Amino acid sequence: MRRLRMGMVGGGPGAFIGPIHRIAAELDREIELVAGAFGSTLERSRAAGDAYRIDPSRAYGNLAELLAAEATRDDPIDFITIASPNHHHLPAARAALAAGIPVLSDKPATATLAEAHALAGLVADAGLPYGLTYTYSGYPLVREARARIAAGLVGTVRKVVVEYPQGWLAGEGAGKQAEWRLDPARAGEGGAIADIGVHAFHLAEFVTGLRVTRLLADLAAVVPGRRLDDDCQVLLRFDNGARGVLLASQIMLGERNGLRLRVYGDRGALDWRQESPNVLTLHHADGRTELVQAGDAGLGDAARAASRTPGGHPEGYLEAFANLYRDFARQLRGEPGSLVPGIDEGLRGMAFIHLAVTASRADAGWVDFEV
Repeated sequence: MRRLRMGMVGGGPGAFIGPIHRIAAELDREIELVAGAFGSTLERSRAAGDAYRIDPSRAYGNLAELLAAEATRDDPIDFITIASPNHHHLPAARAALAAGIPVLSDKPATATLAEAHALAGLVADAGLPYGLTYTYSGYPLVREARARIAAGLVGTVRKVVVEYPQGWLAGEGAGKQAEWRLDPARAGEGGAIADIGVHAFHLAEFVTGLRVTRLLADLAAVVPGRRLDDDCQVLLRFDNGARGVLLASQIMLGERNGLRLRVYGDRGALDWRQESPNVLTLHHADGRTELVQAGDAGLGDAARAASRTPGGHPEGYLEAFANLYRDFARQLRGEPGSLVPGIDEGLRGMAFIHLAVTASRADAGWVDFEV
């Protein structure tokens, strides 16, 4: 079985996520990064291509050149990863799908909800695989939590609390990563709500199997001069009647990447933290507290399939990211079992961002969740 050939848009010099994509894609040796339009100029793209150690002739000046040149090769790319700022997501996906190339994209799917609807139509018309890298859905114990809730471990879900505190934008912010995230022209409708809040939203729905039906949002740009939110609180209502709370903030000094999910039911509860990802805490109605650890013999099929090392050997962010790539490779080969989020999750994520932003600005109170 040959390795799948991957192209990439974005991820050039100074980018955080580009090298992460490359490492994750190649971890299981099922995929190889072979081409890319990595930067805004040919010079920057070739500099990134050199760092990624690809053939210099396959580092292109833009996506159009990449697609045209790869189409003439005997060994063209099998899919493309979009690792550029949000405003590039729709144009890049449109061009790739029109060229018959499957797409794996950074979240959120697009910069606006209207663009997400346009993308959904393109994906449907193309009939090609499309995935989103909601990284945290790749963690083994996140998949274990999902399986245990589906099996009824916590009973009927009553309360969902998901929080994602960071502190790196508590000041003015500096560097390429802050620059585009604070620019509405490149980030889109939301700031922190689109950067990390949508991760928290997806995690809550992915693990519980529930869907948000209403929300009440309070978003703010706390640091003076910002045009996009950097601090967010959202109350949620789910389709089974459960209540939820979502916090996403990038101005909480001292916080690093504190994504945490707690789910409370009438028979039990569970607690997972991204900064301690190899432990899942279960609370039982009889008063017992159980610690489930990565690599445990009692893990379910989904968690075992997402694990690479024996218990006591920590796995983390890169491995979780790699699980999404391994799942996407499976999807491209027509094999079952992929848990990679798709365009439906992309639409829901963009609806969450749009509704939270617009409802907060209008002080609208509770609004229905409509995609």
